[in-house]
Formats: sequence, C-alpha cells, structure tokens
Amino acid sequence: MDSLALPCLILLCFPLLQFLSAATTINLGSSLSSTSSNSSWLSPSEDFAFGFRQLNNNSDLFLLAIWFNKIPERTIVWHANGDNPAPRGSTLELTATGLLLKDPGGKTIWDGKPDKKVSDAAMLDTGNFVLRASGNNSDYAWQSFKNPTDTILPTQILDLDSVLISRLTETNFSKGRFELRFSNGSLKLISVAWPSRFQYKSYYTSNTGSANSTGSGHQLVFNESADVYIVKDNGQIVQLPQWAKLSPRVDHYFRVTLDFDGVLAEYAHPKNSSTNQSWFPTRTLPDDICRRLFNEIGSGTCGFNSYCLLQNGRPFCDCPPGYVLADPNNRFRGCKPNFWQGCGPDDGSRNAQELYEIREFNNVDWPFGDYERLEPYNQTECEISCLHDCLCAVAIYDGNRCWKKKLPLSNGWLRDTGFSKVLFKVRKGNFPGYSDNSGSKKERGPLFLLGAFLLGGSIFCNAFLLLAILIFLKWRRRKYENNVQDSSTSETNLRFFSYNELKEATGGFKEELGRGSFGIVYKGVLKSASGKAIAVKKLDRLAQEREREFKSEVSAIGRTHHKNLVQLLGFCDEALNRLLVYEFMGNGTLANLIFAIPKPDWNLRVRISLEIARGLVYLHEECNVPIIHCDIKPQNILLDNYFSAKISDFGLSKLLLSDQSRTHTMIRGTRGYVAPEWFKNAPVSAKVDVYSFGVMLLEIICCRRSVEMEVEEEGRAILTDWAYDCYAEGRLDVLVDSDEPAMADRSRLQKWLMIAMWCIREDPSKRPTMKVVLQMLEGLLEVPNPPCPSSFSIAVTGS
Repeated sequence: MDSLALPCLILLCFPLLQFLSAATTINLGSSLSSTSSNSSWLSPSEDFAFGFRQLNNNSDLFLLAIWFNKIPERTIVWHANGDNPAPRGSTLELTATGLLLKDPGGKTIWDGKPDKKVSDAAMLDTGNFVLRASGNNSDYAWQSFKNPTDTILPTQILDLDSVLISRLTETNFSKGRFELRFSNGSLKLISVAWPSRFQYKSYYTSNTGSANSTGSGHQLVFNESADVYIVKDNGQIVQLPQWAKLSPRVDHYFRVTLDFDGVLAEYAHPKNSSTNQSWFPTRTLPDDICRRLFNEIGSGTCGFNSYCLLQNGRPFCDCPPGYVLADPNNRFRGCKPNFWQGCGPDDGSRNAQELYEIREFNNVDWPFGDYERLEPYNQTECEISCLHDCLCAVAIYDGNRCWKKKLPLSNGWLRDTGFSKVLFKVRKGNFPGYSDNSGSKKERGPLFLLGAFLLGGSIFCNAFLLLAILIFLKWRRRKYENNVQDSSTSETNLRFFSYNELKEATGGFKEELGRGSFGIVYKGVLKSASGKAIAVKKLDRLAQEREREFKSEVSAIGRTHHKNLVQLLGFCDEALNRLLVYEFMGNGTLANLIFAIPKPDWNLRVRISLEIARGLVYLHEECNVPIIHCDIKPQNILLDNYFSAKISDFGLSKLLLSDQSRTHTMIRGTRGYVAPEWFKNAPVSAKVDVYSFGVMLLEIICCRRSVEMEVEEEGRAILTDWAYDCYAEGRLDVLVDSDEPAMADRSRLQKWLMIAMWCIREDPSKRPTMKVVLQMLEGLLEVPNPPCPSSFSIAVTGS
C-alpha cells in the first residue's frame, strides 16, 4: 500500500473507531443537577466522567466539565462556560435540540446546540462526549472533541481554524492569556492582551503553512500511541519542530494541555496509580518561553515589572528589589513598587538622594522601554542621573552607556551571567524587605539602659524598685478595667489609652488632620521607643443612649484585620472622653488625590479601586460580625506611604447580627453618596455601601466630584447621570477628559463604567454584592449591559 495512503485511511477511521467504542446511551430527557449526588455520566470503562464539578471548593459554583475519573486529581480536560460558572441548583438537560445548561431560575446560561436533531448522547472511553444525530448513529451532531477548551486527548484531531485557550490561572477556568491556533496550515502559540482577545505575534510556529512548497498543514493529530504530528494536505506526516519522538506507553493516560503559563505540554499519568503518583510532563513547547515570548507591547511571559526565570523547564515569575507581587495569589499578574514611584508631591521639595537609593540587580534584562541613552557615562553618573529623574525607575549600565527606563517594565527575563548592570531606584524607608540596622539599635536603647541600671545597683534597691513598678502597673491596669468593666471592647486586642497619654502624644491636640460630623482627628506620636505616628480621633460627647452602641462597634471593628482597612490600635473610654487611636496614613485622603491637579496616574487609580473593593468584601462577608460602613466616600479612604488604599471612619457603621441581612436604622451617610432606600424608611442592607462605592468608582474614573453645580453644561452637574449619557453615546474620551492612559485601557474603562452603573441601581435587589463587584472588576465575571437608569438624582437630595 502507498505509504501516504495508510495515514489517511487511519484518519478516516477515527470517527468510526470512536463510535465502535462501547458506550452507554444517555436518552433524551436525561438531566444532571449540581445539587444531586448523581451529577455525572460515566464512560463504560469509567475512565472519564461528564457532569458537574464543584469549583475550587466553592460550595456555590460548579463547572460543567469532562474529567479523568480514576485518578485522585480528577483532572479536567474539557469545560463549558468557564467565564461564568453555574451556580448551585443549576441543571443540565439533554433535549432533541442539544444540551441546555440552566441556572436555578430556569435561564439558559450555556448550550451545546448542533444544526442537526439529536437522538441520544454518550460519554465515550476516549474522553469524547458526543450527541448522536437522529437517524444515523454513526454521525455526531455535536462532540466535545470538535469544541476543545485547553486540552486534547489521544485519538483527537484538530482541524484547520481550531483553537485552544489556556485558563487564566491553574484554578480559574476563565479564558486566559494564551492561545493555540491551527490556522493557515501552521500550528502557532500566541499571547493575547487579556482580558481582551487581541493577539500579539506568535512565540512558536510549526512553519508548515501554505508558503511551504511541500504542502500545507491540514490536521493536527494526537494518535492512540500518544504521538502528536501534523498531516499535510498531500498526506505527508510532519513531526512538530522541537518536539522529541516519544516511546509508546500503553499503561499511562495522556493529555496535551495549553497551560495557563503559555507552555504547551504533553503529560502522562500511570493508570491504576497510587495516591503518591501524579502527572509528569513528557514534552513541552517552546523550550524556553522566557526567551521566546517577546513583544514590544504587552508584559511578556510574566506580568509588568516582574521577570521570568525557568524552574524545571517552566516559567517562574519574580519581583526585583523594592517590588512586591501585585496579586499574591497569582505570580503572573506582575509586580508593583512597594513605594510611591513617579513624580510625587515630595520629589521636588527634597533632595532626591534623601528619598531614594540605588540597588544593583544584575543578569536580568527588560529589553524594551528605554526613553533616554546617555554616553559616555560612568556608573556613578548613571546612578545620579536616575536618582534625580522622577520618571526613571531603573537604569541599565554596560560600562560606557546608561539607558534609563520608566514603568511599567515589560518582557523581563533572567539572562546568563555577564549582562549589563541593572540599577534599581528604590525609596529609602521602612518598606518590606528594607533593613535598617541603626533603627533596631535605637529601639533597644531604653531596654539596654534599664538592664544596665538594674545590674549596676544594689540588690535591695533593685528589688524595691521592681516591686514599686509592679504595684504601679497593676493599679493602672485595674483603673482601666474599672472604666470599661461593662464594655465588650475588653474582648479585643485593642490597647487602652489614658486621656493624658493621648493628650501628650498629640502635643495637646495641636496638629489637626481633619474633622467630620462626629469629631476631629489629630496627628500624634506615641511616646515609646518606636515613636510610631498615630491618628487620634476625638469624638464629640456621645448621648447616653449611644454609649452601648459605641462600645459594641469598637469591639467589632477592633476584631477586624485586613490590609485595606485602617487599623484601629486602641481607644480611650475614660470619664466623658471618647477617643479612637488609628494607624497614621501618610498620604491623606483619596479625595485629596483624585480631585487634585494634575490627576493621578490611571494605573494607580485602578489599583486603589480594587483595594477599596477588597476591603468592602471583607467587611460585608468575611467578618465574624458583618459590618455596613454606611459612609463610603473618597474622604473616608486613606492612603498610606505607598499609596495603598484603606477604608476608615467607621463612626456611622451598622453591625448586622449573624441572622440578619437587613436592618432598620436612622438615615446615615453623606450627600451625593446616599442610596435611595435611606429615604424610604425601608430596611437597609450592605447594598447601601455598594451604591456609595459605585458613585465613588465614577469619581475615581473621572477625577471629579459626584455633584458639581457650577459646571457650564447643566447636563454635567450630576456625575451619575452624565456618566451614563457618555457611556451610552460612546463618548468615553469626554468623560475622562482625554486621559491618555485611561483611553489606552479602553476595554477596562468601559467595563468599569458598566459596573458602576449596576452599583447605583435604584432598586437595591438589582445591585450586585460587593463580592460580585470585585469579581467583575478583576475580570473573573462578565459584565452585562446596564439598563438605562430611571433617575439617580434622588441620591443627592439627602444629607
């Protein structure tokens, strides 16, 4: 027989071989439920299962999927609708028109509808789930093998124009940053500008396209022997470049997966394996993704401001000195400076060498983003030039020339030794990873002197002095306990301060930081070895009926601990004095930042918005006692020394009991941010914070206040109304005043406007929860088009 004819005959037989595999028929009308123990259909060998899988131990979200059923990992090889997992109570129905996945309310959220009428279905031993066409059992109306996600299995064929899309992360099944495309005869690996699907240039290609004189690629075959190759239109078989030949192993399962890190890998797993065995890679493409994935735009293999290095053949992302992961749960999301980076408010008022220092970090390269080249220059000149240039984040020095780069850094990767010196400009100060030996010595000073005194005096005098100190401390502690003996605040780890302590710390309440309806905030410094700066809020005299509520709220807030909440350090509850002691936030309020000129960087505003949302999710859903803040606005968002956002001012907060979702309370909040239900004498819920967040998100996006009655155009006075008009008319550039970085991120800009519109719906039941808001902001959930608002103006009539 002709050598070229045999492979073609084998390929033609694949559908028949699949059909001849034993299969249990699934009849029309059959269904699966995510709440039922019978939530899957098995193949005859039980090697594969099709059905619902609980998502990442989340009891409320499920994925319709196919998985290896006999191995402990239960590895998923196909899934439906990864961007929008099915909620608990969803059902899958097999009908004559195909598969219908419905949510608990009966709404279709995914379907597998073929052009042909369906007679029945089957989960095959190959891992292919098929819908058979009516009147022809050998014809498939639909099959998972022809609708792949990120994985292919032995006997599976990819035809021209087939696509695999990686997951976003190892556990997040949303569409990720990489695609495999079999188009124009060649197999290509491509990175995309997530969350859009814009394609960068390929970082691997099989070069088997139509330009080749020996024929063009026609099919990508993964055969039963676990070999992967391309069949050309003339029948020629071509092995993938850089893909070594594999010896057949009949006692293993195999799969080829486009992983979330962009590597195409073939994996093997022993059949009937013990629990200590797992998948291991047999072949990967490309050989070194750190070096091969380079684009002049985009972040590269890892996220912005990070660099890529290989560990066991796979990419690992790390941060340079003075930088931390932007998302601690995802190393591929890039890094951020752990300090203010750029032309900040103090860069022009102080000597740059007082604020910054150079850290040398060698053998790493960020090949793009140079904005200035200086030569001839020595290293000292290069360092000084970067220190005094507020745009310069890093300088590259090669012995004679100095290249300066600004953020973000892209396409970073670890090179061989001998590369040019990398000079990072980092902020002097006490950010994580910074060490200052002199400071630790200073803190030990008072203890050292006390120890010397005790060792140097007579035993009798020392014992007498020690006894006196113990008696004094015991008396002082008892005094505090008597002041708060009825207070639940004693259950927390908050420190009790005396009024005199706080008066001394604030210099007699001298330096005012701000004031609100419930009191004035003063800056202070603790009179201790640490010399820690604090903010002291001196509350106005409370009415008698507010005493118990004040103490219970302090107790609850004192037990909260989240990086995006201002930490309550302690309080004074002495006689008629009520003071709260918070950590000091060096960069003031969000209002001072976003309403100033020039407007802050778009990426900083994005980060701040996400941090506020995370703090609210914690308050609403992760506290032991859920808390409604009731007064979310830019003035109550504070910024630390690194411009990280933290929610403050819980003076109006309302606690919810464990069995409550809504509560009646007097109207609270600030004009412009108050949700409509406050004015209807109706029970309020955490959705009032969602409303306020939506208004504030618009302010962060547009860098203007929610109400500006002095504007020339009357239609611009109320930001919520004007923002919707601009969104509906596609005038985003007008809304952000032609903010170039924001317009360059147009996809996110438009999506976040849509999220804000959902947050400010008049009906609280139509608003998403803060958890859903955060998932939409992070790109984990799709954002539906917001409806036209009936009226937002009610929100600005209250006080």
